[in-house]
Amino acid sequence: MEKRVLILTGIPGVGKTTVLAKTVSSLRGRGVSVGGMFSREVREDGIRVGFEVVDVARAKVGWLAHVDQHGPQVGKYHVNLGDLEAVGVQAINDATENRDVVVIDEIGPMELFSEKFKQAAQKALGSGKLVIAVVHWKAQDKLVVEAKSRPDAEVFTVTPQNWDGLQEELVEKAVEFLRRFLEPCGFDFAHCLEVGVV
Repeated sequence: MEKRVLILTGIPGVGKTTVLAKTVSSLRGRGVSVGGMFSREVREDGIRVGFEVVDVARAKVGWLAHVDQHGPQVGKYHVNLGDLEAVGVQAINDATENRDVVVIDEIGPMELFSEKFKQAAQKALGSGKLVIAVVHWKAQDKLVVEAKSRPDAEVFTVTPQNWDGLQEELVEKAVEFLRRFLEPCGFDFAHCLEVGVV
């Protein structure tokens, strides 16, 4: 079966988001429309104080989690469900409807506090579109287990030895999928659905 759900996992700090960001940049350079959400750490005086959630397509930014806010707690951070849903969930839903590729960074303990996030991720995974997702290495939520075990999913473990070249492999797989499934119907995903290509 053609692999259209590409999952990145690995220990914290190994470079998963960096690999994903480089992959997105390369795909955009080839004219591919990419949407979804990134999370990125925020440091003050060299100390990590939280994480931002970023809409990949519109560059809209909110707080995913911070040490000095209220909300569900993961370690020393408190999750901002309002920003996660207004920025991240909206970005995933927009990408599922309007983009060639859906990016989700990450499916992890912070994001999984939100039922709306889970619904958006499930919708993207079941959409027939190419999905590139970062999955927390220890997460055991039903959504994570199902995503990894999908017959159309491929899991890549990012390591210090492979992260630099992994982006090229992901781009190659993504472009091949898009070419094979979208080219016959003029790269119009809605039309591809109508004629049963995807």
